[in-house]
Amino acid sequence: MKVTKFGGSSLATGAQFERVIDILNQDESRQVIVTSAPGKAKEFPIKVTDLLIRYANETINDEDATETVLALKERYQTIADHFNLDQEVFQTIPDQIDQLANHHYRSYSYLRAAFAAHGEYLNAQLLTLILQAKGEKAVFVDPKQLHMETDATTATLNEKATYRDLGAFEIKDDTRYIFPGFFGYNDRGEMVTFSRGGSDITGAILARGLMAEVYENFTDVSAIYAVNPRLVSHPAAIKNMSYSEMRELSYAGFAVFHDEAIIPAIQAQVPINVKNTNDPTAPGTWIGPAEQNKPERRVTGIAASDNFCALYLHRYLLNKEIGFTMRILKILDRHGVPYEHMPSGIDDLTIIFNKKSLNKEQIEQIQTDIERELSPDTMAWHDDFAIIMVVGQGMINRVGAFTEIVTPLKDAGISLQMVNQGASEISIMLGVESKDVDNAVKAIYHNIF
Repeated sequence: MKVTKFGGSSLATGAQFERVIDILNQDESRQVIVTSAPGKAKEFPIKVTDLLIRYANETINDEDATETVLALKERYQTIADHFNLDQEVFQTIPDQIDQLANHHYRSYSYLRAAFAAHGEYLNAQLLTLILQAKGEKAVFVDPKQLHMETDATTATLNEKATYRDLGAFEIKDDTRYIFPGFFGYNDRGEMVTFSRGGSDITGAILARGLMAEVYENFTDVSAIYAVNPRLVSHPAAIKNMSYSEMRELSYAGFAVFHDEAIIPAIQAQVPINVKNTNDPTAPGTWIGPAEQNKPERRVTGIAASDNFCALYLHRYLLNKEIGFTMRILKILDRHGVPYEHMPSGIDDLTIIFNKKSLNKEQIEQIQTDIERELSPDTMAWHDDFAIIMVVGQGMINRVGAFTEIVTPLKDAGISLQMVNQGASEISIMLGVESKDVDNAVKAIYHNIF
């Protein structure tokens, strides 16, 4: 049995739905299906999830939502019309869109979560209705049935309850089970969404809990590429990669998966196959255990993100002072700010943050506290910090790997702000100024590939 997830572009229109159904019919082992909300299409420039967020805000602000509601209904209606779905059968979809604004919610955060989750929720129902109309055995499965519980509004999975009940879930050989992605339920029966890429997380949870042979993730590209195609024309496709390589690249900006999205599949060692809905016969990219992965190249991929900032501290004999780092961590904890990395030398230390994890007020408070409690000789804030991850199992124990990466940067006149290599040796992290990041990535890529 395979768990097969389709992204928003794969389910954006009736024509795309038809491709999805063809893909399902090509392999009877594709029994557990995870849907995203309809994404953008040529004739529909706004994602359904964004329309639902707008609908939620209009409801909260007691504004007229007529235009938004009509746009939402049109998205689902055009898909139903493509298959000539009986209107009486389809009517449950627009009815639920209307009912969203009439339901009582405990808070605005729960209202927003419920509205946003309905993109996937309604799309899963619609796919089920279409399959049933075609005479296929298809069952819509509400995540509530499987106790995919979350804590408060943070969408922390109740793993014990979820995997207990998924383990007992019966899958019949001739039936397809359609799950909406992106959300779960807390213990009060309220919808709570995962992160924006949450349909990937749902698929990984199901792959682990149902002990799938493969987790297929259908998107709009025929493979994962070694570098962002927006930076390099026709980049090399990655045929195989390890879980660890995917995690490292996702962290630094690979758009295929959120860096936490595939952890359940990794925990169960379920192989992942990323494929293209519009080119389903292409082999795509396989992601699996490192011991089963034979690297084709010394470097698998290069990713970068300029969504970082850094605080530089200098103090003589810093390395001799016991508890210096601990006091920094206490200050960060006091202000509720996580850090990403903390490379250090004998007299200096740099704390790297994700820009999304702190605001201007927290930055000022942290610097004030560090100045008062630690008295650094020098302290400087860098708001234009970018990280590049060069990742590949082929770099392990390879002499000269680092030289091949940094030499093109020297030739391009790009200054390195930071270098860090993990103990696993599969990745080298480089810090550069944001203005240099794109040129740095291209220089490294063209020197290696």
